[in-house]
Amino acid sequence: MNMTKKLLGFSLALIGAGLLLMPLGSMAQDSAVKRKVSRRVVPDYPNLAREMNITGKVKLEAIVEPDGHVKSTRPVGGSPLLVESAEKALKNWKFEPGPKETTEVIEFDFNGQ
Repeated sequence: MNMTKKLLGFSLALIGAGLLLMPLGSMAQDSAVKRKVSRRVVPDYPNLAREMNITGKVKLEAIVEPDGHVKSTRPVGGSPLLVESAEKALKNWKFEPGPKETTEVIEFDFNGQ
């Protein structure tokens, strides 16, 4: 009987935790609206990467202020030799104004051309 009470209490705790987390998950999806870009800057292909024939994609996460300026960037993936150039270009991008700060994920493709 004591074990049944413990199991029931644990089950109720898990269900309650799940219910608390569900609204957070749906809110995160709602905030994933992509903002339009009003000015793009193409990154320079780093000389060392070109000499070493390094190509590939760089994925960056950008925090965009309500006025459309890029507040900060964070690399999510890609060659370290290409990331700095991509971040430098992205910091000069301008997005359409929005009601609040948003997080955008941008991917650059360095193909050696």
